Amino acid sequence: PTGNGGRVPGDEEISANLDNIRPVDETDHIRGKLGAPITIVEYSDTECPFCKRFHTTMQDIVKEYDGTVAWVYRHLPLKELHQKAFKEAVATECAAKIGGPAMFWTYIDTLFEMTPSNDQLDPAELPRIAEKLGIDRQKFTACLASDELDGRVNADLENALATGGNGTPWSILITASGKKY
Repeated sequence: PTGNGGRVPGDEEISANLDNIRPVDETDHIRGKLGAPITIVEYSDTECPFCKRFHTTMQDIVKEYDGTVAWVYRHLPLKELHQKAFKEAVATECAAKIGGPAMFWTYIDTLFEMTPSNDQLDPAELPRIAEKLGIDRQKFTACLASDELDGRVNADLENALATGGNGTPWSILITASGKKY
């Protein structure tokens, strides 16, 4: 597992228990094929500069190992370090809800391309990104203003912590046999 980028203050004593990972299924954000021989579950923070770099690395891995590696994106907004990351994670979920699963990836790719990291992205950009990508701005803004998708982000965050994740990017590699690293 990786995770030496941003750290959750006070959580240094959390130990890894990779068996606590929530099983990957069709409700996850998956780039690649569900059931690929290798699955990498990444818990990420949109404001983390290390995650921003890792995002492009994962794009390259999935492309280069087409059909062999699946990338599962889950949220781990480090609220103590990046106050804007939680709302940005919700924004990606709004993009998926309104625009479908592929729009999640389009939105998050664009978000990582645009954000300067470390809470420097103006929150007013979130609906602008959505509109630029063809998402109905009014629906997106209403979704973002509600707490409807907060539970999804919190579930990912809690699962990351349960597996020992206390920094980002936190990645768990799962082989076809189910072995976790």
